[in-house]
Amino acid sequence: MPSVLFALVAAQSFAVGTPAFDPRLHKRAIAGRPAQVLVLGSPHLSQLPAKLDPNLLKPLLDGLARFRPDVITVEGLSGEECDTLQRFKPQHDGAWDGYCWATDDIEKTTGLTVPAATTEADRTLASWPRDPAPAQRRHLAMLFLAANERGSAMVQWLRLDPAEQRSGDGLTAAMVEILERKDKPPNENYAIGAALAARLGLERIYQTDDHLADGAELQKGYGEALQQVWNAKPYPPVRNEYLRRASSLKTSADVTGLYRFLNDPKTQRASIAADMGAAARQRTDQLYGRQYLAWWEARNLRMVANIRSAFAARPDSRVLVIVGSTHKGYFDAYFDMMQDVRLVDSMQFLK
Repeated sequence: MPSVLFALVAAQSFAVGTPAFDPRLHKRAIAGRPAQVLVLGSPHLSQLPAKLDPNLLKPLLDGLARFRPDVITVEGLSGEECDTLQRFKPQHDGAWDGYCWATDDIEKTTGLTVPAATTEADRTLASWPRDPAPAQRRHLAMLFLAANERGSAMVQWLRLDPAEQRSGDGLTAAMVEILERKDKPPNENYAIGAALAARLGLERIYQTDDHLADGAELQKGYGEALQQVWNAKPYPPVRNEYLRRASSLKTSADVTGLYRFLNDPKTQRASIAADMGAAARQRTDQLYGRQYLAWWEARNLRMVANIRSAFAARPDSRVLVIVGSTHKGYFDAYFDMMQDVRLVDSMQFLK
Protein backbone atom coordinates (compact mmCIF):
# COMPACT_ATOMS: atom_id res chain seq x y z
CA MET A 1 0.00 0.00 0.00
CA PRO A 2 1.51 3.38 -0.97
CA SER A 3 2.58 5.42 2.06
CA VAL A 4 0.25 8.34 1.23
CA LEU A 5 -2.76 6.04 0.97
CA PHE A 6 -1.76 4.30 4.18
CA ALA A 7 -1.57 7.63 6.00
CA LEU A 8 -5.00 8.60 4.68
CA VAL A 9 -6.57 5.33 5.82
CA ALA A 10 -4.89 5.64 9.22
CA ALA A 11 -6.14 9.21 9.65
CA GLN A 12 -9.68 8.20 8.76
CA SER A 13 -9.62 5.42 11.34
CA PHE A 14 -9.10 7.74 14.32
CA ALA A 15 -11.99 7.90 16.75
CA VAL A 16 -13.77 11.25 16.94
CA GLY A 17 -12.92 13.00 20.20
CA THR A 18 -15.43 14.69 22.47
CA PRO A 19 -14.59 17.27 25.14
CA ALA A 20 -14.71 16.10 28.74
CA PHE A 21 -16.07 19.48 29.87
CA ASP A 22 -18.66 21.80 28.35
CA PRO A 23 -18.92 25.20 30.14
CA ARG A 24 -22.44 25.68 28.79
CA LEU A 25 -23.69 22.84 30.98
CA HIS A 26 -22.55 24.64 34.14
CA LYS A 27 -24.05 28.10 33.66
CA ARG A 28 -26.08 27.82 36.86
CA ALA A 29 -23.08 26.81 38.95
CA ILE A 30 -21.84 30.33 39.73
CA ALA A 31 -21.97 32.73 42.66
CA GLY A 32 -23.77 36.01 41.98
CA ARG A 33 -25.19 37.28 38.74
CA PRO A 34 -23.76 36.29 35.37
CA ALA A 35 -22.22 38.85 33.08
CA GLN A 36 -24.63 40.09 30.42
CA VAL A 37 -22.95 40.64 27.07
CA LEU A 38 -24.61 42.47 24.19
CA VAL A 39 -22.66 42.32 20.93
CA LEU A 40 -23.62 45.13 18.55
CA GLY A 41 -22.57 44.44 14.97
CA SER A 42 -21.82 47.79 13.34
CA PRO A 43 -20.85 49.01 9.90
CA HIS A 44 -17.57 50.90 9.90
CA LEU A 45 -19.13 54.36 9.77
CA SER A 46 -16.06 56.01 8.26
CA GLN A 47 -16.28 53.64 5.28
CA LEU A 48 -19.91 54.26 4.36
CA PRO A 49 -20.55 55.41 0.77
CA ALA A 50 -21.52 58.90 2.01
CA LYS A 51 -20.51 60.79 5.14
CA LEU A 52 -23.03 60.09 7.89
CA ASP A 53 -24.69 62.88 9.85
CA PRO A 54 -23.86 61.99 13.50
CA ASN A 55 -27.23 63.38 14.62
CA LEU A 56 -28.89 60.40 12.92
CA LEU A 57 -27.32 58.13 15.55
CA LYS A 58 -29.35 59.60 18.43
CA PRO A 59 -32.18 56.99 18.45
CA LEU A 60 -29.57 54.23 18.25
CA LEU A 61 -27.75 55.69 21.26
CA ASP A 62 -31.06 56.05 23.12
CA GLY A 63 -31.79 52.37 22.56
CA LEU A 64 -28.36 51.21 23.66
CA ALA A 65 -28.54 53.44 26.74
CA ARG A 66 -31.49 51.35 27.92
CA PHE A 67 -29.08 48.43 28.31
CA ARG A 68 -27.09 50.55 30.81
CA PRO A 69 -23.68 48.93 30.19
CA ASP A 70 -21.01 49.08 32.89
CA VAL A 71 -18.28 48.23 30.36
CA ILE A 72 -18.05 49.29 26.71
CA THR A 73 -15.54 47.81 24.28
CA VAL A 74 -14.76 48.88 20.73
CA GLU A 75 -12.87 47.52 17.73
CA GLY A 76 -9.65 49.44 18.13
CA LEU A 77 -6.14 48.28 19.01
CA SER A 78 -5.04 48.99 22.56
CA GLY A 79 -1.91 51.00 23.25
CA GLU A 80 -0.32 47.88 24.68
CA GLU A 81 -0.92 45.87 21.51
CA CYS A 82 0.25 48.70 19.27
CA ASP A 83 3.43 48.93 21.32
CA THR A 84 3.95 45.20 20.83
CA LEU A 85 3.25 45.38 17.09
CA GLN A 86 5.78 48.18 16.74
CA ARG A 87 8.46 46.07 18.42
CA PHE A 88 7.62 43.01 16.32
CA LYS A 89 6.97 44.62 12.92
CA PRO A 90 8.65 41.87 10.86
CA GLN A 91 6.43 39.23 12.48
CA HIS A 92 3.19 41.16 11.83
CA ASP A 93 3.72 42.73 8.43
CA GLY A 94 1.91 46.06 8.02
CA ALA A 95 -0.27 45.74 11.13
CA TRP A 96 1.25 48.64 13.08
CA ASP A 97 1.30 50.93 10.04
CA GLY A 98 -2.28 50.10 9.17
CA TYR A 99 -3.97 50.19 12.55
CA CYS A 100 -1.90 52.23 15.05
CA TRP A 101 -1.08 55.88 15.63
CA ALA A 102 2.45 57.13 16.17
CA THR A 103 2.90 58.70 19.62
CA ASP A 104 6.41 60.13 19.11
CA ASP A 105 5.29 63.78 19.27
CA ILE A 106 3.14 63.14 22.33
CA GLU A 107 6.01 61.35 24.02
CA LYS A 108 8.33 64.30 23.33
CA THR A 109 5.79 66.67 24.85
CA THR A 110 4.86 64.61 27.90
CA GLY A 111 8.01 62.55 28.47
CA LEU A 112 5.75 59.49 28.71
CA THR A 113 6.18 56.30 26.73
CA VAL A 114 3.08 54.24 25.97
CA PRO A 115 3.76 51.80 28.89
CA ALA A 116 4.50 54.68 31.29
CA ALA A 117 1.38 56.58 30.26
CA THR A 118 -0.73 53.43 30.62
CA THR A 119 0.61 52.88 34.13
CA GLU A 120 -0.07 56.50 35.08
CA ALA A 121 -3.60 56.41 33.65
CA ASP A 122 -4.37 53.25 35.64
CA ARG A 123 -2.95 54.82 38.78
CA THR A 124 -5.01 57.97 38.24
CA LEU A 125 -8.24 56.02 37.76
CA ALA A 126 -7.55 53.97 40.90
CA SER A 127 -7.86 57.13 43.01
CA TRP A 128 -10.32 58.98 40.77
CA PRO A 129 -12.70 61.27 42.72
CA ARG A 130 -16.46 61.09 42.44
CA ASP A 131 -16.63 64.61 40.98
CA PRO A 132 -13.32 65.38 39.23
CA ALA A 133 -12.41 68.93 38.28
CA PRO A 134 -12.15 69.86 34.59
CA ALA A 135 -8.37 70.13 34.99
CA GLN A 136 -8.27 66.50 36.13
CA ARG A 137 -10.28 65.36 33.10
CA ARG A 138 -8.01 67.27 30.70
CA HIS A 139 -4.96 65.72 32.36
CA LEU A 140 -6.43 62.21 32.16
CA ALA A 141 -7.34 62.78 28.50
CA MET A 142 -3.67 63.61 27.91
CA LEU A 143 -2.58 60.41 29.67
CA PHE A 144 -4.92 58.33 27.55
CA LEU A 145 -3.62 59.92 24.34
CA ALA A 146 -0.04 59.23 25.42
CA ALA A 147 -1.10 55.64 26.14
CA ASN A 148 -2.54 55.38 22.60
CA GLU A 149 -6.04 54.96 24.02
CA ARG A 150 -7.84 57.58 21.97
CA GLY A 151 -11.28 56.17 22.67
CA SER A 152 -10.91 56.72 26.42
CA ALA A 153 -9.37 60.15 25.84
CA MET A 154 -12.51 61.00 23.89
CA VAL A 155 -14.68 59.89 26.82
CA GLN A 156 -12.91 62.38 29.10
CA TRP A 157 -13.18 65.10 26.46
CA LEU A 158 -16.93 64.54 26.03
CA ARG A 159 -17.47 64.59 29.79
CA LEU A 160 -16.15 68.14 29.91
CA ASP A 161 -18.54 71.06 29.59
CA PRO A 162 -18.07 72.69 26.15
CA ALA A 163 -16.51 75.74 27.81
CA GLU A 164 -13.88 73.47 29.38
CA GLN A 165 -13.00 71.67 26.15
CA ARG A 166 -9.69 73.42 25.63
CA SER A 167 -5.97 72.89 26.00
CA GLY A 168 -4.29 72.98 29.38
CA ASP A 169 -3.23 70.68 32.21
CA GLY A 170 -0.94 68.74 29.91
CA LEU A 171 -3.38 68.71 27.00
CA THR A 172 -1.77 70.61 24.11
CA ALA A 173 -3.41 72.31 21.14
CA ALA A 174 -2.23 69.43 18.93
CA MET A 175 -3.90 66.93 21.25
CA VAL A 176 -7.11 68.96 21.23
CA GLU A 177 -7.06 68.79 17.44
CA ILE A 178 -6.96 64.98 17.67
CA LEU A 179 -9.99 64.98 19.95
CA GLU A 180 -12.00 67.49 17.94
CA ARG A 181 -11.78 65.34 14.78
CA LYS A 182 -12.68 68.27 12.54
CA ASP A 183 -13.76 67.34 9.01
CA LYS A 184 -13.34 63.64 9.75
CA PRO A 185 -16.22 61.19 9.16
CA PRO A 186 -17.91 59.59 12.17
CA ASN A 187 -16.24 56.54 13.66
CA GLU A 188 -18.35 54.13 15.70
CA ASN A 189 -15.65 53.92 18.39
CA TYR A 190 -16.19 57.59 19.18
CA ALA A 191 -19.66 58.44 17.85
CA ILE A 192 -21.23 55.43 19.60
CA GLY A 193 -18.76 53.93 22.10
CA ALA A 194 -17.21 57.06 23.62
CA ALA A 195 -20.41 59.10 23.28
CA LEU A 196 -22.46 56.48 25.11
CA ALA A 197 -19.80 56.02 27.82
CA ALA A 198 -19.77 59.77 28.49
CA ARG A 199 -23.56 59.88 28.56
CA LEU A 200 -23.74 57.03 31.09
CA GLY A 201 -21.03 58.44 33.37
CA LEU A 202 -18.32 55.91 32.53
CA GLU A 203 -14.70 57.03 32.62
CA ARG A 204 -13.29 54.98 29.77
CA ILE A 205 -13.89 52.45 27.01
CA TYR A 206 -11.74 49.44 26.13
CA GLN A 207 -9.99 49.02 22.77
CA THR A 208 -10.02 45.27 22.21
CA ASP A 209 -9.20 44.62 18.56
CA ASP A 210 -6.36 42.26 17.63
CA HIS A 211 -3.82 42.11 14.84
CA LEU A 212 -1.26 39.93 16.53
CA ALA A 213 -2.99 37.24 14.50
CA ASP A 214 -1.60 38.94 11.40
CA GLY A 215 1.51 37.19 10.15
CA ALA A 216 4.28 38.11 7.78
CA GLU A 217 3.39 38.81 4.15
CA LEU A 218 1.81 35.76 2.56
CA GLN A 219 2.39 34.38 -0.90
CA LYS A 220 0.90 36.31 -3.82
CA GLY A 221 -1.52 33.48 -4.51
CA TYR A 222 -3.19 33.96 -1.12
CA GLY A 223 -4.58 37.37 -1.97
CA GLU A 224 -5.62 36.29 -5.43
CA ALA A 225 -7.47 33.28 -4.03
CA LEU A 226 -9.40 35.44 -1.57
CA GLN A 227 -10.31 37.96 -4.25
CA GLN A 228 -11.86 35.09 -6.19
CA VAL A 229 -14.04 34.31 -3.15
CA TRP A 230 -15.04 37.91 -2.48
CA ASN A 231 -15.66 38.88 -6.11
CA ALA A 232 -17.49 35.74 -7.23
CA LYS A 233 -20.53 36.59 -9.36
CA PRO A 234 -23.36 36.91 -8.82
CA TYR A 235 -22.82 38.77 -5.56
CA PRO A 236 -24.65 37.22 -2.58
CA PRO A 237 -28.06 38.86 -1.92
CA VAL A 238 -26.94 39.81 1.60
CA ARG A 239 -24.13 41.93 0.13
CA ASN A 240 -26.44 43.68 -2.33
CA GLU A 241 -28.94 44.45 0.41
CA TYR A 242 -26.23 45.92 2.63
CA LEU A 243 -25.00 48.18 -0.17
CA ARG A 244 -28.54 49.31 -0.90
CA ARG A 245 -29.20 50.24 2.71
CA ALA A 246 -25.78 51.78 3.36
CA SER A 247 -26.11 54.04 0.31
CA SER A 248 -29.29 55.70 1.55
CA LEU A 249 -28.94 56.79 5.17
CA LYS A 250 -31.04 59.95 5.18
CA THR A 251 -33.02 59.49 8.40
CA SER A 252 -32.52 58.02 11.85
CA ALA A 253 -34.92 55.25 10.84
CA ASP A 254 -32.61 54.39 7.95
CA VAL A 255 -29.65 54.11 10.34
CA THR A 256 -31.51 52.01 12.87
CA GLY A 257 -32.86 49.87 10.04
CA LEU A 258 -29.31 49.22 8.82
CA TYR A 259 -28.28 48.13 12.31
CA ARG A 260 -31.32 45.88 12.60
CA PHE A 261 -30.44 44.30 9.25
CA LEU A 262 -26.80 43.70 10.21
CA ASN A 263 -27.65 42.22 13.61
CA ASP A 264 -30.45 39.98 12.37
CA PRO A 265 -29.43 36.31 12.82
CA LYS A 266 -30.41 35.59 9.20
CA THR A 267 -28.03 38.30 7.98
CA GLN A 268 -25.28 37.00 10.23
CA ARG A 269 -25.58 33.47 8.86
CA ALA A 270 -25.76 34.64 5.25
CA SER A 271 -22.76 36.97 5.62
CA ILE A 272 -20.57 34.28 7.19
CA ALA A 273 -21.62 31.71 4.58
CA ALA A 274 -20.72 34.10 1.77
CA ASP A 275 -17.34 35.00 3.25
CA MET A 276 -15.64 32.56 5.62
CA GLY A 277 -17.89 29.69 4.57
CA ALA A 278 -17.05 30.13 0.90
CA ALA A 279 -13.35 30.47 1.73
CA ALA A 280 -13.38 27.28 3.79
CA ARG A 281 -14.78 25.37 0.79
CA GLN A 282 -12.33 26.84 -1.73
CA ARG A 283 -10.03 24.22 -3.26
CA THR A 284 -6.44 25.28 -3.88
CA ASP A 285 -3.27 23.26 -3.45
CA GLN A 286 -2.24 25.50 -0.54
CA LEU A 287 -5.75 25.66 0.97
CA TYR A 288 -5.58 29.47 1.00
CA GLY A 289 -9.22 29.75 2.02
CA ARG A 290 -8.55 27.60 5.07
CA GLN A 291 -5.54 29.78 5.90
CA TYR A 292 -7.83 32.82 5.81
CA LEU A 293 -10.33 31.06 8.05
CA ALA A 294 -7.55 30.21 10.52
CA TRP A 295 -6.47 33.87 10.65
CA TRP A 296 -10.06 35.05 11.10
CA GLU A 297 -10.78 32.62 13.93
CA ALA A 298 -7.48 33.38 15.68
CA ARG A 299 -8.21 37.11 15.49
CA ASN A 300 -11.75 36.69 16.83
CA LEU A 301 -10.59 34.45 19.68
CA ARG A 302 -7.96 37.01 20.68
CA MET A 303 -10.51 39.83 20.52
CA VAL A 304 -12.99 37.93 22.67
CA ALA A 305 -10.20 37.17 25.15
CA ASN A 306 -9.38 40.89 25.30
CA ILE A 307 -13.03 41.68 25.99
CA ARG A 308 -13.23 38.95 28.62
CA SER A 309 -10.24 40.50 30.37
CA ALA A 310 -11.91 43.92 30.30
CA PHE A 311 -14.65 42.77 32.67
CA ALA A 312 -12.75 40.06 34.56
CA ALA A 313 -12.56 42.21 37.72
CA ARG A 314 -16.32 42.87 37.47
CA PRO A 315 -17.70 39.48 36.45
CA ASP A 316 -21.34 40.50 36.91
CA SER A 317 -21.12 43.48 34.53
CA ARG A 318 -23.37 44.48 31.68
CA VAL A 319 -20.99 44.62 28.72
CA LEU A 320 -21.65 46.36 25.41
CA VAL A 321 -19.36 45.14 22.63
CA ILE A 322 -19.25 47.36 19.52
CA VAL A 323 -17.59 45.57 16.65
CA GLY A 324 -17.69 45.25 12.88
CA SER A 325 -20.80 43.30 12.00
CA THR A 326 -18.96 40.33 10.43
CA HIS A 327 -17.43 39.55 13.82
CA LYS A 328 -20.76 39.35 15.66
CA GLY A 329 -21.70 35.76 14.77
CA TYR A 330 -18.33 34.49 15.98
CA PHE A 331 -18.39 36.63 19.12
CA ASP A 332 -21.85 35.41 20.08
CA ALA A 333 -20.76 31.80 19.63
CA TYR A 334 -17.62 32.23 21.71
CA PHE A 335 -19.25 34.20 24.52
CA ASP A 336 -22.05 31.65 24.72
CA MET A 337 -19.40 29.02 25.53
CA MET A 338 -18.44 30.83 28.74
CA GLN A 339 -19.82 29.54 32.02
CA ASP A 340 -20.73 32.85 33.65
CA VAL A 341 -21.74 34.86 30.57
CA ARG A 342 -25.27 35.30 29.25
CA LEU A 343 -25.85 36.69 25.77
CA VAL A 344 -28.27 39.58 25.39
CA ASP A 345 -30.31 39.86 22.18
CA SER A 346 -29.21 43.11 20.51
CA MET A 347 -32.40 43.36 18.42
CA GLN A 348 -34.51 44.45 21.40
CA PHE A 349 -32.45 47.65 21.67
CA LEU A 350 -32.62 48.50 17.97
CA LYS A 351 -36.16 49.82 17.68
